[in-house]
Amino acid sequence: MMHQPIGTLPGVSQVALNVLSALLEARTGQQIAAYRSWRIDTALKPLLRERGFDTLDRLVTHLLEGHDTMIGDQIVDALVNQESSFFRDAPVFDMIVEAVQAAEAEGRRARIWCAGCSTGQEPLSLAMIFAERGTAMPEIVATDVSEAAIARARAGRYTQFEIQRGLPIRRMMRWFDAAGSDWVAKPELVKAVAFKRHNLVADRAPSGPFDVVLCRNVLLYLATPTKLDVFDRIAASLNPGGMLVLGAGETVIGQTRLFEPSKRFRGFYELATAHRVRAAA
Repeated sequence: MMHQPIGTLPGVSQVALNVLSALLEARTGQQIAAYRSWRIDTALKPLLRERGFDTLDRLVTHLLEGHDTMIGDQIVDALVNQESSFFRDAPVFDMIVEAVQAAEAEGRRARIWCAGCSTGQEPLSLAMIFAERGTAMPEIVATDVSEAAIARARAGRYTQFEIQRGLPIRRMMRWFDAAGSDWVAKPELVKAVAFKRHNLVADRAPSGPFDVVLCRNVLLYLATPTKLDVFDRIAASLNPGGMLVLGAGETVIGQTRLFEPSKRFRGFYELATAHRVRAAA
């Protein structure tokens, strides 16, 4: 994988920036655009304070010494974009319910994979919707490359700011309990989701097949060859009639021939006809 040099930051050596951005790309496939190099400094400031380093160069020196087995994971966890919120793009969730109902009409329990689930707001939003239907809960598998993010998702604990982002008061009161200044998801809600650490660009997909795969705002940060590999993994994990859900600013058009826009669910993607026939064989 070719890594492109990243833009400069005042007071930080080019070597340090290149090492940090190369580490992120090697571990996750994610790239930091040169014009977003400021994100490295911003994201790593808490880790610098925690570890007692006064500069990024000292942090990189410590990383390269190779004695600390945890520091690489901590750097990657800090650099991965974990932006998320409850019921993000709310109409998408209504269509996911329809897609799941179509799968259930075939007489089986539907399966959903949330890839790049961050701190868990997306899969927990799904769990709330399906629990409120009063019918069988689909199997929901949620994965992320960050162990720290997955640990937070399993704990189901959110700040007041996080809980207010996209979550209606009615659902907040029904599914979360106050815990000091935070809010904690009820155990039955968290148990409805299987949270797992998973590297989308390096690991095999979770055991499928799935009826819906959500991979929203993850591919934006990947180089084209890596993105194609991810499309391959997702395509192999879908049922012939399964749906791929991307972020609002993402598309398969001009990216891969494995998927095509769904005729039934606006903004969703399905396996291209030839690939769908092979998947069903």
